[in-house]
Amino acid sequence: MDKLVIEGGKPLSGTIVIQGAKNAALPILAASMLVEGKVTIDHVPKLLDIDVMLNILRELGCRAEHSNETVMIDTSSAASSHVPEELMRSMRSSIFLMGPLIARFGEVTIYQPGGCAIGERKIDLHLRGLMALGAQIEERGSRIVCHAKRLKGAEIHLDFPSVGATENIMMAAVLAEGLTTISNAAREPEIQDLQRFLNTMGAKIIGAGTDTITIEGVEKLAPCRYQVIPDRIVTGTVMVAAAATRGQVTLQNTNPAHLTSLIHVLRRAGVQIAVDGDIIKVGCANRPRAIERIVTSPYPAFPTDLQSQLMVLLALADGVSVMKENIFEGRFKHVDELSRMGADIRVDLNAAFIRGVPRLYGATVEATDLRAGAALVIAGLASHGKTIVEQVHHIDRGYDRIETMLGRLGARISRYSPIPNNGIAP
Repeated sequence: MDKLVIEGGKPLSGTIVIQGAKNAALPILAASMLVEGKVTIDHVPKLLDIDVMLNILRELGCRAEHSNETVMIDTSSAASSHVPEELMRSMRSSIFLMGPLIARFGEVTIYQPGGCAIGERKIDLHLRGLMALGAQIEERGSRIVCHAKRLKGAEIHLDFPSVGATENIMMAAVLAEGLTTISNAAREPEIQDLQRFLNTMGAKIIGAGTDTITIEGVEKLAPCRYQVIPDRIVTGTVMVAAAATRGQVTLQNTNPAHLTSLIHVLRRAGVQIAVDGDIIKVGCANRPRAIERIVTSPYPAFPTDLQSQLMVLLALADGVSVMKENIFEGRFKHVDELSRMGADIRVDLNAAFIRGVPRLYGATVEATDLRAGAALVIAGLASHGKTIVEQVHHIDRGYDRIETMLGRLGARISRYSPIPNNGIAP
């Protein structure tokens, strides 16, 4: 496995252009299966998860090409609705194909999806939503088989505002007969982006960004070209990295409205932030202040996907901070790794008590999931000495060559890959 070697202690400085949003691109790529023809998606980052989704589409019979930041998918030759188990187990977002495939082909076979080990993430809400639309679902161990001659609109209430379930139901309902209403829907910007994409193809959806989404089913959709929104989690990661290293960074191609909660928290910590259109400037000359209480909750509250990164900043803050994780029970796995670097963090159930220390120290640490890996990179940048981050494949799921991105800001970070004799380059 690749590893990252970081020489810490250098403030980040410079300008960076933010990549397209992984969590918007994945459901949009899946939604391309709703139409017969060529779909072009711009601003799609080169990531492991994107590669997996494109490989699944190819297995289903599509032609899919990813050149620079543009993906072209030709679904006219798609002939299968059976998603291979091996590919499903490598990425949780493969579940997004359920709605489009059953809507287009009347059937779909999938398997329990994989992904980061950050806690239990059941797909019950996805299945209940499709059943409400008229799908017949049979579970055979990890294999799930769904059938429906024609989906029919329904009123669907989600017990929890799940992003994935909201998006899957939206995609299934666009070709259903009649009207579908999703109440207690998730409100994330990526859902709004999916609505815009589907409507560009001819769907009739309103309400994304609120807790009630209404979909009027149509007979068919038409191919289109579309550009994905900027990645708010990558944006937030770079903002925290700039603050943790006491740097000065300008971020271009952002959407500050998607980061209101993070901007508010960083300002409370003493970080200077200026917003001008799609440009965010971040600076932090002094030691950050502790924050009494941060709670992760569904959008627009503070996102769980930025919890681990922010914890690095708070580990260097003056005072004691409390972080409460309300989304995933397994999202404190990075705490042990940060402790190896000198952080003073105590975990009690779903709360982390962070007593800031003046400095962190380089160590060999292991990325246990995507966002934990990003946090360890930030910790390495802010630490004294050398940090080695192992299991980098987790980070590659959501960051397009993170060492290149941060290197543009002056970070001393390099990637090393295994060499043929099974050794590791020095």
